[in-house]
Amino acid sequence: MPAHARTPVTIVGLGAMGAALASAYVAAGHPTTVWNRSPEKAAPLVEQGATHAPDIADAIAASPLTIACLTTYEATFAALGPATAALAGRTLVTVNSGIPSGARAMADWATGHGAWFLDGAIKNVPAAVGGADTLHYYSGDRALFDEHEATLRVIGGDTVHLGTEPDLAALYESAVGGTLLPALLGFFQGAALVTARGLEASTLVPYTEKWLQMIISLLPHYAAEIDRGSYDDPQSSIGIFHAGSADEAEVAAEAGLDARWLEPMHALLERAVAEGRADQSIAALVEVLRKPA
Repeated sequence: MPAHARTPVTIVGLGAMGAALASAYVAAGHPTTVWNRSPEKAAPLVEQGATHAPDIADAIAASPLTIACLTTYEATFAALGPATAALAGRTLVTVNSGIPSGARAMADWATGHGAWFLDGAIKNVPAAVGGADTLHYYSGDRALFDEHEATLRVIGGDTVHLGTEPDLAALYESAVGGTLLPALLGFFQGAALVTARGLEASTLVPYTEKWLQMIISLLPHYAAEIDRGSYDDPQSSIGIFHAGSADEAEVAAEAGLDARWLEPMHALLERAVAEGRADQSIAALVEVLRKPA
């Protein structure tokens, strides 16, 4: 991209992810302005070539595109509140964590102050920012996304527009992100189990990778079952998982581990069996989740 075509960008929030975003834009030759509530965090980016704006209104006024990378929508409201006048006619992209109602409120607030708005989610770690396969997704006005797509691809090559509803990125952030902690806890319990025997956690990695690949291969099948609402041709049944739950608890007890995090999952299996779903696909747990106890 020729230098004159590189859109000036402002990054609000310089935690690990915000700093990575700003660094990627500086490296790509975009005029980059940065702001953070703790101004000392801007110093390394200024050394790279960014411009530090101590005042949030000046930071927003410096660029047609502002990316706010703060912890929550509430934190974003608090940071941008003193700069509402500067938002008019500019594009605001939020990539904080939060729930769909927060995204809708942010969209109403931003457009109410005359800004163009996209909500976004970064589905990777700071070290992956700028990678060709790093996934970022956005929701909101399609024409606005198209206008800034090339600039947004600087921070993630796998850049996706989910739809025009402003809360879709937050919805998918929650829906996809829900797999992270249970998967990590499963690995951490396995690590606790083998290290209790004097083995190294690293010995688990190649086998866990294969296991996760197998799970990934099943996701389209489970998704199709859920979309059809039909669970009578199971790859793995609820009954099989239910039968194994006692072994999971027992092996943890033998190793002296705290496996209480498994109890809510085992309770879901109990409820499903009580509903007569033992012979149905494990994907039928969706129906149990739709009816909170």
